[in-house]
Amino acid sequence: MANTIIRNKSVAKNKAKKSRKKTSSKAKKEKFSWIDFFKNPQFHLILGVFLLLFTFFLFFSFISFFYTHEADDSIFKINIIQTFKVDDTPSNSLGITGLYFSFLFIKELFGVASFGFLFLLFLLSIYLIIKRSLLSPFKSTSITLISILWLSLLLGAIFGNTQDYSWMGGDIGNQLSGLLIEDTVGLIGFIFIMFFVAFTVFVAFGKLTITDLFPSKNEIENKETSNAIIEELEEEKQELKADKKILSFFKRNQKTKKDADIQENVGEEIKEDEEPIKEIETAVETEEEITPTKPSETFTQVESTPIPGEDIIFNDEEEESYTATTDSEETETIEAEEGENIELEPYDPHADLSNYQYPTTDLLEDYANAVVPIEEKEAEIKANKIRIQETLMNYGVKIKSISAIEGPTITLYEIVPAPGVRISKIKNLEDDIALSLSALGIRIIAPMPGKGTIGIEVPNSTPKIVPMKASVSSEKFQKSGKMILPISIGKTISNEVFVFDLTKMPHVLMAGATGQGKSVGLNAMLVSLLYKKHPSELKLVLIDPKKVELTLYSKIERHFLAKLPELEEAIITDTKKIVRTLNSLCIEMDLRYDLLKEAQCRNIVEYNEKFKARRLNPEKGHRFLPYIVLVFDEFADSIMTAGREIEAPISRLAQLARAIGIHLIIATQRPSVNIITGVIKANFPARIAFKVSSKIDSRTILDSGGAERLIGKGDMLISTGNNAVRIQCALVDTPE
Repeated sequence: MANTIIRNKSVAKNKAKKSRKKTSSKAKKEKFSWIDFFKNPQFHLILGVFLLLFTFFLFFSFISFFYTHEADDSIFKINIIQTFKVDDTPSNSLGITGLYFSFLFIKELFGVASFGFLFLLFLLSIYLIIKRSLLSPFKSTSITLISILWLSLLLGAIFGNTQDYSWMGGDIGNQLSGLLIEDTVGLIGFIFIMFFVAFTVFVAFGKLTITDLFPSKNEIENKETSNAIIEELEEEKQELKADKKILSFFKRNQKTKKDADIQENVGEEIKEDEEPIKEIETAVETEEEITPTKPSETFTQVESTPIPGEDIIFNDEEEESYTATTDSEETETIEAEEGENIELEPYDPHADLSNYQYPTTDLLEDYANAVVPIEEKEAEIKANKIRIQETLMNYGVKIKSISAIEGPTITLYEIVPAPGVRISKIKNLEDDIALSLSALGIRIIAPMPGKGTIGIEVPNSTPKIVPMKASVSSEKFQKSGKMILPISIGKTISNEVFVFDLTKMPHVLMAGATGQGKSVGLNAMLVSLLYKKHPSELKLVLIDPKKVELTLYSKIERHFLAKLPELEEAIITDTKKIVRTLNSLCIEMDLRYDLLKEAQCRNIVEYNEKFKARRLNPEKGHRFLPYIVLVFDEFADSIMTAGREIEAPISRLAQLARAIGIHLIIATQRPSVNIITGVIKANFPARIAFKVSSKIDSRTILDSGGAERLIGKGDMLISTGNNAVRIQCALVDTPE
C-alpha cells in the first residue's frame, strides 16, 4: 500500500510539472515581441509594396515638378504647417503632398540628382518583396550616393547663377559649387576635382588597372579567348548533366551483363573450391570500377557486328594475371595471348554492308560545251597578247616575252618584265588592262609563285563547263588511294583536275555571294566523298538552315547520315537542334579522345589500324571509328539567331577534332568579321571564295583581295595557307 501511495504522488507531481510547463510555454508564445514582428516575412512584403508605391508616387511628383514648379513656388514658401491649409489649388499632379516632396528634394536638396534616392528606394522595395538583391547593396548604394552629390555639384556649377534653372542642382549643389569655385579652388580646380572623383569611382568600383584601361592587342585577344573558353566550359557542364543519366544507364547494363558472363565462366571452371572464386570476382569488380566501359557512339549509325572468335578467352591463370595488372600491362598480356594462342583474321569494317555497291559515273551528266574552232581561239589569244603589250608600252613598261595557258574559263598570260621594271607598277595597271581587253574579272598575280614571271588572268570569251563526271573519272581522282578523304572540286587554269585530301586541310571555310556557285561547290565535295568512301568509313552530319539545299541527301540516311536518336530527320534545319547536334559532336570528340588515350594512339588512323589488327578489346568500349564530316550551310543565318551557342562548339571542334576524324565544311553568304571571327579563321586554314561583292569581303575570307574580281558561275579561289589557286568548280546539277 505504501508503495502504491508513493507512486501515485510521484505521478501527480509529474502531471503538475507538465501542466506548469505547458502554461509557461503558452505564455511565452502569447508574449508580443517587436523583434519578431520586424522579422516577419508578411511585414517585409507589406513594407516592400508600400515603399514601391511610395517610390512611384515620388517619381511622378518629381516629373510633375518640371512643369508646375513656377506656379507652385508661392505655395511652398509658406510655412510647412500652413502649406496644407492654403486655399490655392496646387498645380502638381500629386497634390499638395507631391508638391512638398518634390520641392523639398529637388529645389531644397540635390536638384535633378534626387532621382538617385528613388533608385535606392526601388532597390530596397524589390529586396523586401522578392528577398533577393538585384545589385550589390554596398556597391550600388555607394555609387548612387556619390553620383547624387557629384551630379548636384556639376549642375549647380552650370545652372546655379541662372534665374530660371537654378533648381537643377538644388540649394546644396548651388552653395557647395559656389563655395568651391568662388572661394576655394576656382573653376579649373573645380573641374580637376570633379574629374578626379569620377575617375576614382570608375577605377575603384570597376576594379580596373592600367592594363584594363589601355589593353594591348594580345591582351584583348587573350581576354576574348578566355571568355570563350569559360562559356564553353559552362555549356559543357550543363550538357554533361543532361547526358549523365544516359551514360549511367549504358554503364549499368554493360556491367550487369559482364558480371553475369564472368560468374558463369568461373562457375563452370572452378566448382570444388569456393575461395578462389570469391577472389576472382572481387578482382574483376575492382578492375571494372577502375576502367569503366564507354557507351556506344553518340550518333546512330550502322554498328559493326563482331566476327565470331573476336572475344578473347582467358584460362584461370591468365584471368588472375589480367585482373591484377595495370592498363599498360593488360594490353601487353592481350597481345601476347593473341600471338601465342589464337590467330584472328583482321577486322573488316565492310563486313556489315558487304553487298554495298559504289556509285558509277553513269549517274553523272557529261555536259557538252560549244565547239570553238582552234583558229578562232588562237586568234583571240594572239589579240589579247597584243593588247596587253600595247597597254604596258603606253605606260612605259617593257616586257621580254609573253605566253598563254588556256583554261576552262580563264586564260593565264605570263609575262617576263624587262630588267629594272617594278612589279608594283604592273600591278597598278590592273584596271587599265581590263579596259583595253574589254573584259571583267581580270586578276594580276605578281609575282607567280615559284616562277620569275607575272601572271595576268583574263576570262575567255566562250567559257567551258567542267562536268563532275570528268572530275571523278580522272586518273588523278581514281588513283588517289593514299588520300583518306579525297575531294575533286574542279579544274585549274592549266586544265588539271584539282584533288585535295580533306584530312590534310583539315577544315574548309567557304564563302560567296548568292548565285555564284557556293551550293554547287558543296555538292561537288559531297559527291566526291560518296564516290570514294564506304558507309562504314564515313558519316555525314548535314546542317541546312535554308531547308532546300541539302534535303536531297536524305535518301542516303541509312548509309551515310548521322543524327541524334531523338531527331526524326537526318538533315538538321532547326536552330535548337543545330546547337544540340554541335554539342553532341563535342561529346563524341571527347569520347574518341578517351578511346585513343586508352589505346595509346595519337590519331584515328593509328587507332583504326590497331582495331583492325584485333589488338583492342571491344568489351572495353573500343570500336571502329568512321570519319565524320560536318557540312554547315548558311552559317551566317544560324549565327544571327543563336550567336555564341553555335560559335563556341564550332571553335572547339575546329581546334581539337581533326585528330579523331571529325572535319568541318562551313559555307556562308556573308563573310563579315562578326560572322567569321578571328577564332574561327585561325582554325580554318583552307578557304574557298567564290565571287564576292567587295574587296573587304575578299580579305575577310582569304586575307587578301581577288575574290571580288571573279566572274561568277563556279569561278573560285582556293587558299590552303600559301597562295590562292583559281579553279573552275565542277558542275553537279539537281537531277544528278
